[in-house]
Amino acid sequence: MNSISISVPSLSENIRMIESFIDNAKEQFSLNDDIYGNIMIAVTESVNNAIRHGNKGDSHKNVNLSLKLNDGSIIFWVKDEGDGFDHTNLPDPTAPENIDKPGGRGIFLMKHLSDEVNFRDEGCTVELIFYIN
Repeated sequence: MNSISISVPSLSENIRMIESFIDNAKEQFSLNDDIYGNIMIAVTESVNNAIRHGNKGDSHKNVNLSLKLNDGSIIFWVKDEGDGFDHTNLPDPTAPENIDKPGGRGIFLMKHLSDEVNFRDEGCTVELIFYIN
């Protein structure tokens, strides 16, 4: 089986289930530690954003996480049930006026830890691609 999915209610404590999901994928697909670390941070950040911003912490809404192993890459999709967001107009968290702000670094991290990041469904779905070869 080259694909796995999980759906969790939008509760921050469910991040632990996402971490276990990623740990299982590491074992199942023999991912090296460098890629595993990048995946763990980027995917958990994406799920956290889906819980907090997409679904606004509404435990009646779910976050869906899927992965698929392709030749040379592993792809994750994080989908929330929110209204989406404008991913083309985000403040730069490294700009001097934003450096001391407590938030705004999640997508920045995802883009730097993943090989490709794509937003679909008006921002309700984030696709994270990691090259494994």
